[in-house]
Amino acid sequence: MVDRIFLEPNEFVDSDHPEIVAFSQQHAAGLEPVEAAVTLCRVVRERLRYNPWRVTFERGDYKASVVLARPVEEGGHCIDKALLLAALCRAQGIPSRLHFANVRNHIGTASLEAQLGTDLLVFHGYTELFLEGKWVAATPAFNLELCERLNVHPLEFDGRTDSIFQQYSPDGARFMEYVTDHGAHAGVPYEAMIAEWRQHYPAFMTQWPERPERPEGA
Repeated sequence: MVDRIFLEPNEFVDSDHPEIVAFSQQHAAGLEPVEAAVTLCRVVRERLRYNPWRVTFERGDYKASVVLARPVEEGGHCIDKALLLAALCRAQGIPSRLHFANVRNHIGTASLEAQLGTDLLVFHGYTELFLEGKWVAATPAFNLELCERLNVHPLEFDGRTDSIFQQYSPDGARFMEYVTDHGAHAGVPYEAMIAEWRQHYPAFMTQWPERPERPEGA
């Protein structure tokens, strides 16, 4: 039995927001749960291009309806996209939760690593959906265009098997390494996330208000 906390709206996964409900219905109304989840995952993956610079420290920005209302050209980072997918699926009656982990990016862009001071991506977020009696992971972060540029296969989600970042790219180079697991949550563990960022990115956190705007892949 799934805890109802993963079906109900909350501060961050505001799945009862009218715009979330309408968008979810637009893309998934009438579909069976697995098909609905697969469709919504692909929609979220491609709607917002992955933009690691689109990070905010404001609690109120970590709300699915706020992410949905954002101009699509601004893109979004992994937490934004996982959050939106979780809300859209809950709006269809599909239990969802957010899972967070620290991952080491072995093909990260030089400018991002220079700003962060590390290749460790802290509190990477993805979505887990309860389908056909089990939890399966979906990662809608990297859009198709970005995957082609990085020479990695886009992450497809079939609704039945976990879809998480690959360890290796097609040419055998190391890609992603999961380092620390922060577990699954019904919403965003905001205080814990900010504390981890302060610990791992102290200089970056201080300089963030003056950060330049960076295009995708910069």
